Amino acid sequence: MCHYCGCREIPLIKEFIAEHEAVTDLAGRAVRHLVVDEVDAAQALVAPVAELLRSHWRGEEDGLFAMMRRDGEYADYIAALEREHRELDAFLAALDLHDPASREAFVTAVDELHHHIAREEDGLFPASLTALDAAAWNHSLTAWHTAHPG
Repeated sequence: MCHYCGCREIPLIKEFIAEHEAVTDLAGRAVRHLVVDEVDAAQALVAPVAELLRSHWRGEEDGLFAMMRRDGEYADYIAALEREHRELDAFLAALDLHDPASREAFVTAVDELHHHIAREEDGLFPASLTALDAAAWNHSLTAWHTAHPG
């Protein structure tokens, strides 16, 4: 995890990182429940994980991602991140942890989520420091607030 460029001091990036930490903590709790065979407790955390991710993704995609995508250099990188969002969303929506194969797939998905987050925090977020102007940051922050009403 990069701590050198200063992007973590940008208020919007702080919000994204806090959401990353919240969702990985929640997903990690679900995995720990599975380890001790508390399947119902793990299943009860799937919907809150998905809900948190959906608002987070909306804030990212409608804001920072949309602004970064204007530069063709980042378009494919962002498209891959958004594809992963859609895939994880569909996976979580259909997930039944009472199925042993689904439990294993969930643990794998949580691990993949950590890698996904690293690509955002170590790649896209630092790049945003030089790629975005004040108007783009304002748009991105407005999109985040729209995705997080109240």
